[in-house]
Amino acid sequence: MTGKILLTLVAVFTAISPYVADWNHTHVLNPLWSPHARFHNGQTMAMGTLLALAALFFTWNRRGDARTGFYAAIGFAGLYWVSQAVAILYPGAAYFDPQFDKPDVYVAGLPVQAVIEIVMLGLIVTAAMLRRPALARGASEDG
Repeated sequence: MTGKILLTLVAVFTAISPYVADWNHTHVLNPLWSPHARFHNGQTMAMGTLLALAALFFTWNRRGDARTGFYAAIGFAGLYWVSQAVAILYPGAAYFDPQFDKPDVYVAGLPVQAVIEIVMLGLIVTAAMLRRPALARGASEDG
């Protein structure tokens, strides 16, 4: 059950956090952003919500194969955070626009986004490790 709870926490955070982080003067309400940039930011926020809903569905669905459902939940829970982690690799990408790049947006020397990615992916890996023994025993709902 602990693995399911961890995935649920990740999913809820994934659904809410993009709106908390982006619906402000640094992103959606930034007057320097083009309408097309706002479009893609909206796409990213909506994708977080949709992936979270899919993760929740597969985490708690009682029908079908438990192993397949759990791996689907793991995949959906991780997609948003993996895509955010690799976004920095695109040409010209930066964690912050220069006017918002301040010391308070770093934790232990890492950009706050990187810290959140590490925590979320760590919770997903922990959930997978906790759930695997139950799946190996053939359990359908416990673990």
